This record gives sequence, C-alpha cells and structure tokens, in this order.
Amino acid sequence: MSKYLLNKFLFTVDRDPDLVERYRAAPHETVAWWESTIANEILNCHGGEASTWLSFDPVEREALTSHDYVKLFELGAHPFLTLTLFIAMFERDYEEPLAFQKEYAARLSHFSLPYPDIAT
Repeated sequence: MSKYLLNKFLFTVDRDPDLVERYRAAPHETVAWWESTIANEILNCHGGEASTWLSFDPVEREALTSHDYVKLFELGAHPFLTLTLFIAMFERDYEEPLAFQKEYAARLSHFSLPYPDIAT
C-alpha cells in the first residue's frame, strides 16, 4: 500500500479539469491509464525522469475505481484531497448547496480520533 501514490493520484487528477471529467465518467479506464502513464512520473521534473516500482494494490485500485472516498480515507488518503476531488466530480449532482459536503461528512462520521495516519 502506498499513501503517497493514492495522494498523487488525487492531487494530479484534481488539478486537471479534463481528468476530473474522465475519472467521473470512466473510473476503471482512468485509473488504469493513470497508473500506466503517470504513477511513476516524477512530478515537476524534466522529462525522462521516472521511477519503475509504484503501483496500486488491489484494495487501493478498487477504492479508486469505485469512487469510495470512505475506503480511501481508511487507507490513509489525505481528506482534503479526497474532498476537493469528489466535490469537483459530484457536487453538481445535488440540488442544495453543500449537500455533497454534508454527505461526505456523514459518511465519515463513524471515525473518531485518532484518524487514520495520512503521513506519507
């Protein structure tokens, strides 16, 4: 398991409106594409620099492809990154302002301190 890789996925997808839409519409394909092309790329570095060993484990991949932000939180993904990405993807599906954020909070309400470790 790699909290770093989960957070890198959430961070890079959230900062690209086209990827947000792609992830919303086709999560399995987007996660597979991202893992094969961007996962090992070293961010903010000149081209050609990459690692070779990073990949999602099956539990992480399932949480990402099913948009399961509760499971991502359990796995140690940073809550700010999950919240901002999932707001971008799903807030439009709700009639009321902040309705998605309230649902997000309610679905995570069973957690108590200390929260899962988000250190990478």
